[in-house]
Amino acid sequence: MYYSLCGGQSEATLNAKGYSVADERRILDVLGRGLTKEFPNPERIGCPGAGVLKKIASRKMALSEAEKWLDHLGSCSPCYNDFSQFREASQRDRSRTLLAVAASILLVATVAGWALLRNRNDNPPAQTAILDLRNRSIARGTETNPEEPPLELTRTAKNVKILLPLGSSEGPYEVRIVTLSGEELAASSGTAKLNDHISSLEVVLPRDSLRSGKCLLQLRRPLLSWESYSLVVR
Repeated sequence: MYYSLCGGQSEATLNAKGYSVADERRILDVLGRGLTKEFPNPERIGCPGAGVLKKIASRKMALSEAEKWLDHLGSCSPCYNDFSQFREASQRDRSRTLLAVAASILLVATVAGWALLRNRNDNPPAQTAILDLRNRSIARGTETNPEEPPLELTRTAKNVKILLPLGSSEGPYEVRIVTLSGEELAASSGTAKLNDHISSLEVVLPRDSLRSGKCLLQLRRPLLSWESYSLVVR
């Protein structure tokens, strides 16, 4: 068990070194009586040496071992001055260590945050898009209604929820996205379900194959003809 010469806890508690704040104050009171010039000892008679003083000042000596030097420190100005200098140096070292640890933690947190942000930018999270066809006119084949604005879909949208035209039935559907020339960019399938009089279909699209531009969203019941809707991928 080691002792400290600077307390910060209540009188009733013991610190991690095994002694109370009252013990520390008693030590400081004893040392405080050894004023820097009141007890000269030019021949350094009975002095414990710099090594012992450093251990006491840096809390690296057991209290039971340090007790025998307290009376001497209280009556030897040179030892008291040396002890004060060692104690100040030890406190500066501890402060520098704490600052270095805090700086290291901050650096690690900054690098981790930067790496996470970069990873998110390189791999944007999958988004869920909603394509509302409820008020759209049904167009067979590749023809679409030119008076209706195109649907919009982002390239990062992997999960797509399609609100089917009013009156659409439940059951399996095939879905695909094709270019205006008919090249298939993405395809999927799912089962439409009716909820609150709205038939909706949820599908997962391979977003890596999508590219920006004007396209067609096509869907159909198995073995039936495709229904097309104008779509812009951004």
